[in-house]
Amino acid sequence: MADLKAVTDADFETEVLKAEKPVLVDFWAEWCGPCRQVAPILDEIAKEHSDKLTLVKMNVDENPVTPATYRVTGIPTLNVYVGGEVVKQIVGAKPKAALLRELADIIG
Repeated sequence: MADLKAVTDADFETEVLKAEKPVLVDFWAEWCGPCRQVAPILDEIAKEHSDKLTLVKMNVDENPVTPATYRVTGIPTLNVYVGGEVVKQIVGAKPKAALLRELADIIG
């Protein structure tokens, strides 16, 4: 899986909702093929845009509360949080160029 920091139901509020800069949360699971496909792309985006965006991952099997709260029904789902609110939701594995287009208004 990706090199991204893992967050849990317990630390989601501190790590994501109260973060200073926008946070992209990758909701994923071990058994999810498309999740494994998108993981290296998210690692690249994290390295290239760490000054503007924090990327973290949440295993939906180990942390059922947060995904249910944010109506994550399919994975991978990428939610971007700014000031504690979801400002963007991207569902499904997408190529890097498509993800960067989706995130352009956040990372410039």
